[in-house]
Amino acid sequence: MRMRRKKHREERMEACSELLIKSISDYRNDLKAIFDDDKPLHMEIGCGKGKFVTEMAMLHPDINFLAVEKCSDVLVLALEKVKAAGLSNVRFVNGDANMFSDFDTNTRCDVIYINFCDPWKKSGYSKRRLTHGNFLAMYEKLLVKGGAIHFKTDNQMLFEFSLNSFSDYGLRLKNITLDLHNSKFEGNVMTEYETNFTNLGQPIYRCEAVYQNQ
Repeated sequence: MRMRRKKHREERMEACSELLIKSISDYRNDLKAIFDDDKPLHMEIGCGKGKFVTEMAMLHPDINFLAVEKCSDVLVLALEKVKAAGLSNVRFVNGDANMFSDFDTNTRCDVIYINFCDPWKKSGYSKRRLTHGNFLAMYEKLLVKGGAIHFKTDNQMLFEFSLNSFSDYGLRLKNITLDLHNSKFEGNVMTEYETNFTNLGQPIYRCEAVYQNQ
């Protein structure tokens, strides 16, 4: 379902302009320069309304977070959430993952979070899935040696596809669970989607995929 346009969206985004990166290409060689310190950098691709990145930033003030969201009507809610929380360790960029296709940074992020991305269910659309090998090659240029993707989904088909994609690319898999909320995994922070799916009794699939050969 298409998100309804938010009232006064541009004005609301401008009120949070200190949190929004207007030209991410300025940082194609130095992602960590987005912040004025040398803290580790984590990235969320598809941050939605910002529940996950806001809570992560509150729990981990020693880490900087870059949140990516292509839908402006969703992004404005995330911006306002972080601003209301008074967080200084979060920045946002309006766009999709493909904006990083020509990046090859000298300073890189440690973790990329992919939470409940579009499964693109038709087999002909598999290259659009954010865990396809083409995207994994792009993430490799953004991550430090030993960097990892933390992946969550409610879609079993996408999870199976992703496990195979990670394995085919040579990533090391760990913390695999087919039912996150009934597992022993600790420290999980829920997204808006995750809260809704869990309330409906839907199992959440999760894994971590670690790059080894950079």
